[in-house]
Amino acid sequence: MPLIQRVTRDGTVPEITRPDPARVIFGDPVHSTWSLEQTDGLYAGLWQSSPGKWRISYSEWEYFRILSGYSVLTGADGSVIQLHAGDSMIIRPGYEGTWEVVQTTLKDYVIRL
Repeated sequence: MPLIQRVTRDGTVPEITRPDPARVIFGDPVHSTWSLEQTDGLYAGLWQSSPGKWRISYSEWEYFRILSGYSVLTGADGSVIQLHAGDSMIIRPGYEGTWEVVQTTLKDYVIRL
């Protein structure tokens, strides 16, 4: 593996998944993940989802930046965060709520377990 790497989807085959059907509130969100790093509990890459809404519960720490699209995070406490291209967030373990992809969303991410 190179010591420096551009964060791009080029040359990487995505893993295609869907959220657990029991967590889906509406839609049929399809997730594409381009994993670029998986080392000692550290994960980084690009993630894209088609529209839909599902329940989330974070046991990991995540930093991400929205590259395109529009999503809405709603916390279990009712707080609402709209996510647009250019927005960066940190989500800490224990965060629960919903993730709604309104327009297909692409983000880069770093996750620490």
